[in-house]
Amino acid sequence: MQLPWLGEHTPFPPTLAALGPDSDAPGLLAAGGGLDVPRLREAYRHGIFPWYGEGQPILWWSPDPRMVLPVDEFRLSRSLRKTIQKFLATPGCEIRFDHDFRAVITACAQTPREGQPGTWIVPEMVEAYVRLHLAGHAHSVETWIDGRLAGGLYGIGLGRMFFGESMFAWRTDASKIALAALVAFCRAEQIGMIDCQQHTQHLASLGARLLPRPQFEGHLAATVDAPPPWRWSYDRAHWARLGIAVPPSLAQNMP
Repeated sequence: MQLPWLGEHTPFPPTLAALGPDSDAPGLLAAGGGLDVPRLREAYRHGIFPWYGEGQPILWWSPDPRMVLPVDEFRLSRSLRKTIQKFLATPGCEIRFDHDFRAVITACAQTPREGQPGTWIVPEMVEAYVRLHLAGHAHSVETWIDGRLAGGLYGIGLGRMFFGESMFAWRTDASKIALAALVAFCRAEQIGMIDCQQHTQHLASLGARLLPRPQFEGHLAATVDAPPPWRWSYDRAHWARLGIAVPPSLAQNMP
């Protein structure tokens, strides 16, 4: 099978055309095209994402099955709950949304995916997603400790759907705290699912599971065109969605 090559205005092929599980690159759909904002928006609307390395053309993927995290199935372990409670009670510890998107994606570019050498977030990908962020479609959830970025994640928000891209931690559990904050936000904003793209043991331990592509695309069809959250912002009251009580000293200063 010859891989379709995308020109500047070539539409994506149907996702059913992606290479199957018995191929050397299961889920690979097409190559080429660009990383402009309209192209990326169109890709994510249909469950397609770019993933490639240095020296490769842009490669577009639509794996089947798809790793997703239904936010109501997020597993908050006892140890992570205690970590978050301590985090919330400690001065100088805070969650920020979209405070320094570039710093987050740059840090993620320095963190290899589980089981894979090197990085897939090449410089042109960084710039493309910064543009997507400036257009209001890409967001970061950030864990800050004593005025310094300690961990976080970034992804794409379309309608009532969030597509997770990557996460990093420079301090223990900093990325898990950010993910928990994202889950709490999603529950509050009726975002029912976070796309995780591919299976990892780490995500599975947090409640992510595999979903057949038709079901995943059906969920996209029902959510990506829905009215988006009024704004992407952190509210400490959202922790109640995970059954975590905010310390009284902080609750008095809630927005």
